[in-house]
Amino acid sequence: MTLLTTWPESGPESVVRRTSEPSEIAAALARLGVRYEQWPVRDDVAADAGSDAVLTAYRAEIDRLTAEEGFATVDVVALHPDDEDPGFAEKAKAARAKFLEEHTHDDDDEVRFFVAGSGIFYLHVAGEVHAVLCEHGDLLGVPKGTTHWFDMGTRPAFTAIRFFHEEDGWIGTFTGSGVSGRFPDFDTITAPDAA
Repeated sequence: MTLLTTWPESGPESVVRRTSEPSEIAAALARLGVRYEQWPVRDDVAADAGSDAVLTAYRAEIDRLTAEEGFATVDVVALHPDDEDPGFAEKAKAARAKFLEEHTHDDDDEVRFFVAGSGIFYLHVAGEVHAVLCEHGDLLGVPKGTTHWFDMGTRPAFTAIRFFHEEDGWIGTFTGSGVSGRFPDFDTITAPDAA
């Protein structure tokens, strides 16, 4: 279930907004300049499908968005639990740590479409923190310069299409604020008793 939770930037003691209604999520995020769309989920694309299969399945949507936004590069990133890989836990921990601290992108938007799995984008905008739990079918476009962080949880499971205006790909400028440590993480928000 896609979910938007908003708190004051001072901390999560009070909730300003909590909704799983797509139109409410889109409207709230649009006020922040953040793009939110839901694309059709392709049931014939396996959660662990390779890049070529993913890009082929979503070619029409990719071409439309690329034409609208002028993206230079589109790729697929995926991380799924692999109990047969003794290095998976360390690989997952390192991948998660890369994005957990608040940062901005000075030269590019951060645009992701979730083909499978889930992750949470935290947007720190206008005195509030907005946690957007994205799941398969969700596209989120975070404008360049927006302070944010991303949490994929302690056991990441997702496949996402990434869109870049710049050929260099993902380049983050970290704020060093420490704000990300004050808010519930992916595992807390997605826990069965979190509702």
